[in-house]
Amino acid sequence: MRRYSSLLPVLLFSLTTLGCSHNPPETSRPPLPTGPPAIPVESGRAVAQTAAGSLLETFEAGSKGAYANADETLDTGPWRFEEALIGTSEQDHKNGQHAARLRPKGRLRMNFDARDGVRAIRISSAAYGSDAASTWELWGSTDGGRSFRRIGQPVHTQGPRLTVSTFQGGTTGPLRLEIRKVDTGSGRLNIDDVMLEATGGAVATTTGGTTPPPNPTPKPPIPQDPNTAVVVSRDNNMALGNPSGATASLSTPNNYLLVKPQFTIGYNAQRGTPTWVSWHLNRAWMGSAPRQDDFRPDPALPSGFYAVSRNSYSGSGFDKGHNCPSADRTTDLDDNSATFLMTNMIPQAANNNQRTWSGLEEWTRGQVQRGQEVYVVMGSYGKGGIGLNGLKTTIDNGRVTVPARVWKVLVILPEGANDLQRIAAGQARIIAIDTPNDQSVSPDWSRYRVSIDALEAATGLDLLSALPPAVQTRLQKTADAGPVR
Repeated sequence: MRRYSSLLPVLLFSLTTLGCSHNPPETSRPPLPTGPPAIPVESGRAVAQTAAGSLLETFEAGSKGAYANADETLDTGPWRFEEALIGTSEQDHKNGQHAARLRPKGRLRMNFDARDGVRAIRISSAAYGSDAASTWELWGSTDGGRSFRRIGQPVHTQGPRLTVSTFQGGTTGPLRLEIRKVDTGSGRLNIDDVMLEATGGAVATTTGGTTPPPNPTPKPPIPQDPNTAVVVSRDNNMALGNPSGATASLSTPNNYLLVKPQFTIGYNAQRGTPTWVSWHLNRAWMGSAPRQDDFRPDPALPSGFYAVSRNSYSGSGFDKGHNCPSADRTTDLDDNSATFLMTNMIPQAANNNQRTWSGLEEWTRGQVQRGQEVYVVMGSYGKGGIGLNGLKTTIDNGRVTVPARVWKVLVILPEGANDLQRIAAGQARIIAIDTPNDQSVSPDWSRYRVSIDALEAATGLDLLSALPPAVQTRLQKTADAGPVR
């Protein structure tokens, strides 16, 4: 369910929790549980304008070390700090080396306009150190800072993990922002990675409405081999192998192979869901195409297969949970629309989909923005999940099975060529996740990291079958324990 606020004359934004960088959660949108969802993300050091046409302020260029009110020139332009500073200590929770820190009555304000229109705003926040929770608000001005009105709803931030709040909507005119710490407590607040996504093209900024500030040329992060760094192609969606040996044969309806330009599916007609979906993600897959929301049966299924429809999930208490997320396919409308085929969906508990899984998806795309490419395989197994209406083993009169577990494998490596050779050489980070499909699942996806060996034992799949057996043995035996912030 979307909640919109029209508090600015030409600005329409709602505060929602997203599993994708500029799209709503992969869900049929039942009401969200009460309380602010926590979604961990990771954003690397970036110049003011990203390759995707967004304005991103990371506070890395700032050096203001006192709370005294003052202006500070950052990568994106001049900002006003009131009861706020640039934090660099171990107690400042941040992506990179710097984050803004606000104490009671603190404010951060852009002293320039994003002039080409904004379609979404994303802000990461956390409590400073072990301080108490803070409440903050986002305010916006469309008249050059003469007057401000609140955008969306107040945000309650607690705990040391950076969470992302997304204000989704659009404005075609100029916009400047102010972040206000509004609670009366003594807790301090970290703010990092303020991103404004453009409605089209790059977001231009002007200082004082007339003089452009320095605008560095966008540079992608440097991968391991700069000579192979240019992203010009989309790699094989099934480069890691065929986990179940699926075939496009009517004799294997419960292991049926569907090959699409956007992803590949091993489909189980008896369950009405994919056993697995495999895809590749790099910057060549990411653009500005809007979310289509055109959930529909897959016309590629053989005529003898039951065609799951968007109505199959109605009233079930489960989200239509994407395997390949819509935000992973945004270069054009066709790519995004393909992700809404029902063969790409599973009945997913709302908290799993909208909190745990959306956080993992957002984090993954954050890696791509830092110059990584990712091979992804996702699936589900077991029978019986707990949704908004309690435990169910099937929906749609028994024709769609509700999985008990939802899993994903990420193989992350710097942009480049000869990917399988680099993976085999140990140059990739491999993360396997196995979560319960229920409402009590933690929003912290990193708690559910397992080894690929354990995941294969649970699912019966061969998840890295394209790699030599000796390499599989070496890479699959341990669970990832690396940083996720």
